[in-house]
Amino acid sequence: MAPSTMSSTTEKEQQEQAIDDWLPITSSRNAKWWYSAFHNVTAMVGAGVLSLPYAMSELGWGPGVAAMLLSWVITLYTLWQMVEMHECVPGKRFDRYHELGQHAFGDKLGLWIVVPQQLIVEVGVCIVYMVTGGKSFEKCYTVACPDCKPLRTSSWIMIFAAIHLLLSQLPNFNSITLVSLAAAVMSLSYSTIAWAASAHKGRQPDVDYSKTASTATGQTFNFLSALGDVAFAYAGHNVVLEIQATIPSTPDKPSKKPMWQGVILAYLVVAICYLPVAFVGYYVFGNAVDDNILITLEKPRWLIAMANIFVVVHVIGSYQIYAMPVFDMLETFLVKKLRFRPGLPLRLIARSLYVVFTALVGIAVPFFGGLLGFFGGFAFAPTTYYLPCILWLKIKKPKTFSFSWFANWFCIIIGVLLTVFAPIGGLRSIIVNASTYKFFS
Repeated sequence: MAPSTMSSTTEKEQQEQAIDDWLPITSSRNAKWWYSAFHNVTAMVGAGVLSLPYAMSELGWGPGVAAMLLSWVITLYTLWQMVEMHECVPGKRFDRYHELGQHAFGDKLGLWIVVPQQLIVEVGVCIVYMVTGGKSFEKCYTVACPDCKPLRTSSWIMIFAAIHLLLSQLPNFNSITLVSLAAAVMSLSYSTIAWAASAHKGRQPDVDYSKTASTATGQTFNFLSALGDVAFAYAGHNVVLEIQATIPSTPDKPSKKPMWQGVILAYLVVAICYLPVAFVGYYVFGNAVDDNILITLEKPRWLIAMANIFVVVHVIGSYQIYAMPVFDMLETFLVKKLRFRPGLPLRLIARSLYVVFTALVGIAVPFFGGLLGFFGGFAFAPTTYYLPCILWLKIKKPKTFSFSWFANWFCIIIGVLLTVFAPIGGLRSIIVNASTYKFFS
């Protein structure tokens, strides 16, 4: 090779490396194992944990307990697969979900299989968290000051968005570790408040465990919708490889060991958050439970206000965790494809526009959470329940009829059924509640 060609190749490699050192996912690789625990808890435990008793009331004891435990086991297994595949090629790290997809299915197909689903989940979750954050702010205000003049939900969403305009300028995952830690602690706190306050209240004398819908059709649709709610409560896999990318790795000490330690801790916290809330909440209130158990509890007022403040802090951290891979895709596209110069002005404008976009959609469509049950079904289930299994079968090629082969096909079948049936329940709830939906409320 001619010297000039070699020098231009080296120069190009240096430029690529400089860009990678600037991009949020690959700019910092000095994370500790417990960072991954915070990030995974923050990514997985959503404010949706408060609706689990309601989901249980639509499922009943047997199917409800089975769905809760089976989802926990399946998603832990698929998460382990993702962690293992991060460095499945010696000397190479798949730092992003779509990079693993490209390795398995080819550059173009892999991108088209993974990126649209990942974006639906991440952007959708950010919009839902904008609304959740704004509404939780509003609840704190009305509970703490019932006689004060009420503000529109849109005003609270704008206040919540203002916080993110500042936080979104933190460059990478490691820089939001403290935010993530606070969020993880808060998720544990408000979950504990929810089940402990329910337990303290004691089983209601007129508790009823029968289904709320009177017709068989209504019961079936509610069952499917609740199944979707439980399944999607465990959907944090969209950011797993991106979190693992921040952990240092050497041939002697691969990143999968500290990452797996963090995942185990995170999953124990998830079990502590989810299972008591779902089971105690349903045991105490039966089918009278609201879709947010804090509403059912009502008193003591100070405790409910505090729980809502905890929800706000947790949702702030969750928004940042889900926004970071989107920032990475956005900045990669702007710098590598459109040839913008990497730097603070680009980051400031691009990230601020994204925060403003999610806030505007949240303000315009405050019932977006109801829509996510439908659209999320097409993206949450694949990226969490069976895309990791398909990637595993394609990359690792386990022996036919071996335990690994059976386990993967079992997860794929469960995941595909969720993809088909959960959106049906979500679609019906949209049709039933459409009359109550108000734009710009």
